Amino acid sequence: MTLSLSTGHTAGGSGTGTDETAATRRSAAPAAQTPLLAVEELRVRFGDREVVHGLSFSAHPGRCLAIVGESGSGKSVTARALVGLTGGDARVTADRMTIGDLDLTRRSERAWRGIRGKEIGFVLQDALVSLDQLRKVGDEVAEPLELHGVGTKASRRTKAIELLASVGVPEPEVKARQRPYELSGGLRQRALIASAIALDPPLLIADEPTTALDVTIQAQVLDLLIEAKERGQAIILISHDLSVVARLADDVAVMKDGGIVEQGPAHEILYHARHPYTQALLDAVPSAHTRGQRLVKPAPGAAAAPSSRTRKAIDRGLPVLDARRLTKVYTGPDKIDRTVVDDVSFELFQGETLGIVGESGSGKTTTARIALSLISPTAGEVLLHGRPWSTLTQAQRRPLRPRIGVVYQDPLSSFDPRWPVGRILTDALATGPTAPSSRTEARERAVRLLEQVGLRREHFDAAPLRLSGGQRQRVAIARALAPEPGVIVCDEPVSALDVSVQAQVLDLLTDLQDELGVSYLFISHDLGVIHHMSDRILVMKDGKVVESGTADDVFERPRHDYTQRLLTALPRISQP
Repeated sequence: MTLSLSTGHTAGGSGTGTDETAATRRSAAPAAQTPLLAVEELRVRFGDREVVHGLSFSAHPGRCLAIVGESGSGKSVTARALVGLTGGDARVTADRMTIGDLDLTRRSERAWRGIRGKEIGFVLQDALVSLDQLRKVGDEVAEPLELHGVGTKASRRTKAIELLASVGVPEPEVKARQRPYELSGGLRQRALIASAIALDPPLLIADEPTTALDVTIQAQVLDLLIEAKERGQAIILISHDLSVVARLADDVAVMKDGGIVEQGPAHEILYHARHPYTQALLDAVPSAHTRGQRLVKPAPGAAAAPSSRTRKAIDRGLPVLDARRLTKVYTGPDKIDRTVVDDVSFELFQGETLGIVGESGSGKTTTARIALSLISPTAGEVLLHGRPWSTLTQAQRRPLRPRIGVVYQDPLSSFDPRWPVGRILTDALATGPTAPSSRTEARERAVRLLEQVGLRREHFDAAPLRLSGGQRQRVAIARALAPEPGVIVCDEPVSALDVSVQAQVLDLLTDLQDELGVSYLFISHDLGVIHHMSDRILVMKDGKVVESGTADDVFERPRHDYTQRLLTALPRISQP
């Protein structure tokens, strides 16, 4: 299957209505009279708690229904109910839940196995835990073919490589022989999508299918889903990314607290929303027009925070972080040397945010790891506050570590699972230049950190597993701040968060920068986030910096063909 990038936007444009026109055109297209999937009064209960309350919706051939909402709204539970994956402790009821002539209510697990993959394809959100880490990626992709007795082992292997190529996996023959833990998050997500479309099912349910993907691969996957629609496939898209929804959806249902608060044609919901909750979701999307502004609007009746930033001046004297001609070479499983970072240089100044953007495999995360001295460059060096950093021994570097912090994409995996929040923070405080002198002082300083990032004293004793994704990310930021660093490396810090929680975390990071003068090296594949947050930007491709400049110069006057392609592929919600 051949994929092409979207040409619905012009590089550097601000969005002049292309998406609204497209959404209007899609929504106006007539739906098939008989829906492929019909759901009436769907309810899901876990014990005494009902988490999905009487939903009714339908999916039609050749159309996409997007279900959007925050984490905890019930949208993923709804998706799992449609494929029999809510778990044995769930009670799922519906007045009607059919796909074609098949009644999906009260199906046995054996019956569901015959439906999943063949009648309904399902793309799960968490690629790392959804793929068997001990099996080769090609075997995982080919599993639906094997389960349904399609083809021979050799033909399934060939088909798996074709499917990986169709969703934009580079070197698919090599990647098919690797195991999931050897691939990036974006590549693992693409492998899941390839597996879901292996049997070309009439209904495809995609639960956050582009969350881990950079903008050009995201565009390829969206084009793939558009092609599936054009072939008559029905699609249910579960997403918190409203710009993706604007690109693909014909109809939208907005969920909150287990119910649908607003439902209708995509152009009405996205450009003329009536419900305050939908309007708040739309306001929270970061983009060019939100630069310098807060994303979270105050609740009705609440005291209004300043809408614009009050920044400390950026000190462009001595760089706080100075990367000089960094190069990193790795040897792959095929014994071939690959240069993943190639002669990269940059400077980061006090109080500044330097964004690094690029596709998966562009070298941006490896560059960040070199900056942190978690890995050593093959060539080049990094200076921290004007002094050697990457060339030091581990023993020499240890007392300097508190000067540079890090916030990862998945904070939970970076925490000790046995430790409560308080111990995570007091442990970090002990590494700083002014370590607490007593347990009492350590507790009080940890509580002040929690309050600084918008949490409360009672979170001190909480287990990270009991916190929401946004709360865990706030703990990660508090931990990074604890040793009082001058530099914090943010590696995809909001890519796993829904739009409203993402807005809260981005506002928090900008507030802390304004208050403390901390500098951010901000890594992201989300161009909207990068434009909103960054003072200057590096664009990376194949390990090289292909363009750099101020955020406005890079986004509004891109010079390099690659940057222009990135911006062309960026889905947007145009301003009506």
